[in-house]
Amino acid sequence: MPDGTATAHLYRPKLATTFAEGYRVANLRRDATAGLTVAIVALPLSMAIAVASGVSPDRGLYTAIVGGFVVSALGGSRFQIGGPAGAFIVLVSATVAKFGVSGLLLAVLMSGVLMSLLGALRLGSLIRHIPHAVTVGFTAAIAVTIAASQLKDLAGLHLQGAEPGPTLPKLAALAAAAPGFNPWALAVGLGVAGAIFVVARWRPRWPAMLLAVAAAAGVVAVLRLPVDTVASRFGGVPHGLPAPSLPPITLALALAVLPSALSFTLLGGIESLLSAKVADGMTGRRHRSNMELVAQGLANVASALFGGICVTGTIARTATNIRAGATSPVAGLMHSAFLLAFMVVAAPLAGYVPLAALAGVLVVVAWNMAEKGEFARLLRNWPTAAVLLATFGLTVARDLTTGIVAGCVVAAVLALLRRPTPEEGA
Repeated sequence: MPDGTATAHLYRPKLATTFAEGYRVANLRRDATAGLTVAIVALPLSMAIAVASGVSPDRGLYTAIVGGFVVSALGGSRFQIGGPAGAFIVLVSATVAKFGVSGLLLAVLMSGVLMSLLGALRLGSLIRHIPHAVTVGFTAAIAVTIAASQLKDLAGLHLQGAEPGPTLPKLAALAAAAPGFNPWALAVGLGVAGAIFVVARWRPRWPAMLLAVAAAAGVVAVLRLPVDTVASRFGGVPHGLPAPSLPPITLALALAVLPSALSFTLLGGIESLLSAKVADGMTGRRHRSNMELVAQGLANVASALFGGICVTGTIARTATNIRAGATSPVAGLMHSAFLLAFMVVAAPLAGYVPLAALAGVLVVVAWNMAEKGEFARLLRNWPTAAVLLATFGLTVARDLTTGIVAGCVVAAVLALLRRPTPEEGA
């Protein structure tokens, strides 16, 4: 089986390569099964990530449908699944809080253009040289911030003012509101998280997230529990995609959201190429990094035009796609088509989903994304521990960009200090 190494530099989508090699009915059957499996996983997850990011759940679905389709159609990986990712929750919510949804859409649009430029300039390989300790550190920090961002809905808390964006002030505000927690919401959220862990261990092939969220929605509806739902907060989910349109664009707004766009570009590039690299390790293939960046950029542009949020390659959904038997990017296209079908047919049912259930889903996502064993291993060696803790600490205390830059600087300084001098080399 060719691994793509000889053509790894080409700007040619893997979908085109797939059809050129010959695509058969047997491949379509396997890809359709994989696409349906991933869509079942992506349905509750996309809504949960959108709500946690400070936007309505339908925007998460728009992102998975439109962005995921473009990633699979034009990407440099056979198996990559694109969509909204938990890693962006903190950045997106901060952007929405500061600039509103229109500012967010412009930032996503700009980041898409920037990411495509990175791929066009053949800079995809550079992103992959970010130190391993930095990626582990910011992934763990993102997991912590995701978990912290879910405490409000998980416990049904009501704050006096707006929820702070930074993690430490957020925790302080939530602690002050803790005496007023809603025990029903907490029971629903923890029940969903527990059910996902149990089902995933007992029946790993079952769609644990979807089953847990559906069961929670049923219990809340039948027992009429006093718990916030998608319908009570957002008014439900539309039956389809909106018409594409450009977000408001002014020079002043573009300059204001540029830092957010740069952060989206940096994180999106790293996350997408890490996901593609994981897919390579699972399949023995090799992705085309620059083509993947171009596709991810175009996917973000398309997502913004349809009102979606940031798109990136998603490691968990990509791995699910591979384990479900996908053979080509057609599986990703099918995943988007199935999500659109779910949205058209079952949109009214989404209104019954408790927000605490979606918070429980993201608590599980946060737990799974933190590389706990690798974090502990890197702490045993002081140079990697310094890089790891600098990245982790500053990402939690400040923001992702600060953490990544600090981690890379610490890694560079330590590398220079460890470099032998000419006298030592002699």
